[in-house]
Amino acid sequence: MKRVVAVLMLTAALALALALPTAAAEKGKDHPVVVISTSMGEMEVELYPDKAPKTVENFLWYVDNKFYDGLIFHRVIDNFMIQAGGLTADMMRKEGNAPIENEATNGLSNEKYTIAMARLNEPHSASSQFFINSQDNAGLDHRDKSSPRAWGYCVFGKVISGQPVVDKISKVKTGTKNGMNDVPLEPVTILKAYRKTKKNG
Repeated sequence: MKRVVAVLMLTAALALALALPTAAAEKGKDHPVVVISTSMGEMEVELYPDKAPKTVENFLWYVDNKFYDGLIFHRVIDNFMIQAGGLTADMMRKEGNAPIENEATNGLSNEKYTIAMARLNEPHSASSQFFINSQDNAGLDHRDKSSPRAWGYCVFGKVISGQPVVDKISKVKTGTKNGMNDVPLEPVTILKAYRKTKKNG
């Protein structure tokens, strides 16, 4: 009898172990994927609405309304990050919507190739601008709420395809334009950003 029970328990454990990857894959299907097509190549970004619902909703609004199309990566710092979402090629600022709540307390880290919201010094000041980490930047993670810096920067997705494009953009030559530092000397433009669907990809 004990032997039969042991066999049944082992069978159940194996069935659970086999089911877990499937469950994880099913969960991943609920994550929207956005294609960011740039003048230096294309990347795909998987978003995490289960971790940062307000941030993902905000980002997708800009994507769906083609806000990012034609904007540039206006701030590039090698071995740190590449930033976009607010300026045109002639360095004109494109105003976004009202700022959103900072969801940096979601436990996600600013690891290499993750996407996070850029903001001003005030923690809840992110609007349209975002950045992609080109290295692990744990120093940008939420620590506590004692100061704007400690609040951190909200990660809401990760580049799952086209990582070499991130690497390539991070290595472009930069300089000063219109009083701003770290601007690519040759514009790196977002040609278009759109949701990836089964139909288009």
